[in-house]
Amino acid sequence: MTMKAKKKWAACILALAVACALPAPAALAAESHTQEDAVIVLYTNDVHCTSDDGMSYAAIAGYKAEMEAAYGEDSVTLVDTGDAIQGGILGSMSSGSWIIDIMNQAGYDLAVPGNHEFDFRVDTFLDIVQNQAQFPYLSCNFADSDGNPILEPYRIVSYGDVDVAYIGISTPETLSKTAPTYFQDESGNYLYSFYQGGDGQELYDQVQETVDAALADQADYVVALAHLGEDGQSSPWTSTEVIANTTGIDIVLDGHSHTVEPSRTVQNAAGEDVLLSQTGTKAESLGKLTISPDGSMTTELIPLAEVDTGSAAYTAAASYIESIQAEYEEKAQEVVAASEVELTVNDPDTGERAVRSAETNLGDLCADAYRMVLGADIGFINGGGVRDNLAAGEITYGDIIAVHPFGNLACLVEVSGQQILDALELGAMQAGESENGGFLQVSGLKYTINTAIPSSVELDDAGNFLSVSGDRRVSDVQVLDSAAGEYAPLDPAATYTLASHNYMLKDGGDGYAMFGKENITILQDEVMVDNQVLITYITQNLGGVVGEEYADPRGQGRITMVNEPTAEPAPEQPAEPSQPADTLTYVVLPGDSLWKIAQKQYGTGTKWTLIYEANKDVILHPNAIWVNQILQIPENA
Repeated sequence: MTMKAKKKWAACILALAVACALPAPAALAAESHTQEDAVIVLYTNDVHCTSDDGMSYAAIAGYKAEMEAAYGEDSVTLVDTGDAIQGGILGSMSSGSWIIDIMNQAGYDLAVPGNHEFDFRVDTFLDIVQNQAQFPYLSCNFADSDGNPILEPYRIVSYGDVDVAYIGISTPETLSKTAPTYFQDESGNYLYSFYQGGDGQELYDQVQETVDAALADQADYVVALAHLGEDGQSSPWTSTEVIANTTGIDIVLDGHSHTVEPSRTVQNAAGEDVLLSQTGTKAESLGKLTISPDGSMTTELIPLAEVDTGSAAYTAAASYIESIQAEYEEKAQEVVAASEVELTVNDPDTGERAVRSAETNLGDLCADAYRMVLGADIGFINGGGVRDNLAAGEITYGDIIAVHPFGNLACLVEVSGQQILDALELGAMQAGESENGGFLQVSGLKYTINTAIPSSVELDDAGNFLSVSGDRRVSDVQVLDSAAGEYAPLDPAATYTLASHNYMLKDGGDGYAMFGKENITILQDEVMVDNQVLITYITQNLGGVVGEEYADPRGQGRITMVNEPTAEPAPEQPAEPSQPADTLTYVVLPGDSLWKIAQKQYGTGTKWTLIYEANKDVILHPNAIWVNQILQIPENA
């Protein structure tokens, strides 16, 4: 007999004992509530305002009504597992409020905050929870600094005789993938926690404690509503890791990684199978969990394009969404610029998103906008901050909002060359392996990433940068001398002006802790909203039209990706005391790096370390060589 069967058997014995002690009418009344039909749980994740200005929610409302007609209203629950209110014009122009109004209309019953629920600051989200959302938000691991829960950890929903516990789990990556300062006081002390410590153990323990409490509350099934994801970069807080380190969860309805996962099983800490499902992103489909009367569970993904659009529920929701769309339509349709070329976040060959893992022409444009409008040496934009394509032709305000929906504020700061090197290393951490919202698109800068070198970036428990402990993946970093029109090697000891937004520069978003208010000198503080920066650059610097210089969808060659394994140099033989090693003298040329010099001299760049070792007295860092510098090159390498 399984643990759940034993629990049900014990519950039946208890119910029988209570029934025998009650008068006959009460006992008969208890029997009349026996659950005959299946329980249906509909689920969404990472809707990000949808890809059709909210209209997908009309299909969600229509399908929910269809299920209620088939199974009964009390047998159907609609849930969301995070990242609903940000990522499109509806969310950006209303700080998420319009999306919540639409979710109310669609009939959501439960939700979990993803990291993007906090993009408009914690107070805004909590105001939504308390004063606007007509459904509860759940999270067992979102707490204040004293460990007190901010939201309900779980809620039990009764379907006749069947009690289902829904527990909420939010990703601890929220502390770095949202601006860390949103969760801190003015002194940098964290006011909130997501149980991010202990290399995952704090989260596992908190989830287990919540599951145990729900089972003690006589839950028959435990459904985890999680915003954790399956990407390796989210370790040790992925949904699969949480399952593997806990017991008692029957199914995880997941989010965060945008995975299209109709159904899979993962073994928990007791070796039992746990279901896992996720719907992808942008409401392309609606998840459907069926809990049958015999206790079996199945999941499937329902394409929303196939939902009946003629139902009363669909029509009512669509009408409501249209009334909201009318509020912003006039502003969104205003033409602000034009482009002669298609500007993309995608790989031109595969059509898959590339802006979080490689250079793209839209990434170049957005980084150029920050650098040129604020007059900086270097411009940065995180790939996760560039959200949508711009088609050739007229560009509207709504198009620009879709590219930059977060409302970040432009800043100009002074930083050291070493901070730039560390930031590039952090951004390249997952290059060649997976996407990373912190991947840096750059302006006034070019560099090489060698994906054959394992990342040695060290992070803290919250995912913030600490150090680089070993070999660097990023090399040949060069800064544009705008006056000369040439690139020169970046000097780690020099000071540069850097333009980006408050999320990265002041708040340390995406883990960029080498920046932050304590580590930078602010020259211009939050001077312009991100989407206005892009509009200003196109209209004033480019004359209103994006031209052919941005035609190549792969960008302008600012980021070079290589995969060149580095061989361990052979042990050096001790030189005869009276016979020093032969050397050549080399004068550094524009565009040189130690790698390129080694290629010229030895036929392979992998021997760059020999040059570095021979010149340590004049080279402070492998990336820090300059034009006309004289280096000694070992001749017999």
